[in-house]
Amino acid sequence: MHSEGPVTINTSTQPLPAALESVRAVALSTGLSYAGGVSPQLAWDLFSAGEALLVDVRTTEERKFVGHVPESLHVAWATGTALTRNPRFVRELEAKTGKHAPILLLCRSGKRSVLAAEAAAAAGFTQVYNILEGFEGEIDEHRHRGGADGWRHRGLPWVQD
Repeated sequence: MHSEGPVTINTSTQPLPAALESVRAVALSTGLSYAGGVSPQLAWDLFSAGEALLVDVRTTEERKFVGHVPESLHVAWATGTALTRNPRFVRELEAKTGKHAPILLLCRSGKRSVLAAEAAAAAGFTQVYNILEGFEGEIDEHRHRGGADGWRHRGLPWVQD
């Protein structure tokens, strides 16, 4: 696991991958405050190729008991069962990633990671993206997650402690 200091990805000598450029263009045209949303598969492709950092913004408990993406970074957006907002989120994110690397944010369903992406963008992060569908996906008509969408449903790599 990456755990110490910012992980560096050299973006000054290489342009963003074409897929992220098109995502950014859509985000700009629709007025998003952050760089946009990416599919779980695109997120995995970029992360596994070393072209972006993947930051899980779920709680420590969610990562431990539900599972997480191997080698992903962790900066909780909120903590505890009440999901109390982490007031140090932006500082912790910057300490682990820097402000200019392509950063892919993952939560349970893709909603908390939007809030985290908006906060990061407001703090000056230039390439922060939301992973659509999240790790577990949306709740279905039976009040279950993971049956129709999400990282795990897509069959992407994950581990459980």
